[in-house]
Amino acid sequence: MPFAFANVDVAPTISPLTRAIDMESKGEYLEAQKIYESILQEPDLPATRAEAVRARYENLNWQLLLSRTETPDSAFHTVAPGDSLYVIARKYKTTVGLIKKANGLTSDTIYPNMKLKVHTGAFSVIVDKSENILYVYFAGKPVKRYRVATGKNNGTPTGEFKIVNKLVNPTWFSSGAVVAPDSPDNILGTRWMGFDYSGYGIHGTTIPESIGTQATAGCVRMLNNDVEELYDLLPRETKVTVVD
Repeated sequence: MPFAFANVDVAPTISPLTRAIDMESKGEYLEAQKIYESILQEPDLPATRAEAVRARYENLNWQLLLSRTETPDSAFHTVAPGDSLYVIARKYKTTVGLIKKANGLTSDTIYPNMKLKVHTGAFSVIVDKSENILYVYFAGKPVKRYRVATGKNNGTPTGEFKIVNKLVNPTWFSSGAVVAPDSPDNILGTRWMGFDYSGYGIHGTTIPESIGTQATAGCVRMLNNDVEELYDLLPRETKVTVVD
């Protein structure tokens, strides 16, 4: 006797990537972040799929960094009388620029009892000379990548360094000459972040066509718009690792 089967509705299987994208669209950012992380840990993940997921994951991390969404590596600071953005930035080892970006501030003016998102995790940077790419991480998570120029003839030193000084519109001291910030001969561009290795650091450029090549005297060179963005993120003491 033939069997009779009842009609059963079977819910379609939703892939983890589709679920993560759906959560993002609903504003469930931390949940989406966890799914992206689990996908990237899958064994034998095809390279093209991994890169697509990594790009979405990186973009989500960037959006979280610059939003008021609280994360495990951030907190809300209630402004007290006498506070300034500079005082708050020093307290949390972050930057004024990042506090302003995360809170949508267009000036340095703050008021008592304002609640400001501050970042409590640490940034780190990896410069890959083989790719001429600078990777930015926050609390161990990738948040941004930039094309850079590195030293000609592999002249950028490898190893671990720290950012020890930061300058806006730096003066360039070259072979005894003092080159003013607004001079077209000043190859440092609009920002300087110096390493604890004298003479080396990350800076902007007046030669944008060099980005993506080995062209510098040893420093890491960025487009001015990019280095200005990075400058606002990274506090002093940020670790920078340069690899071949």
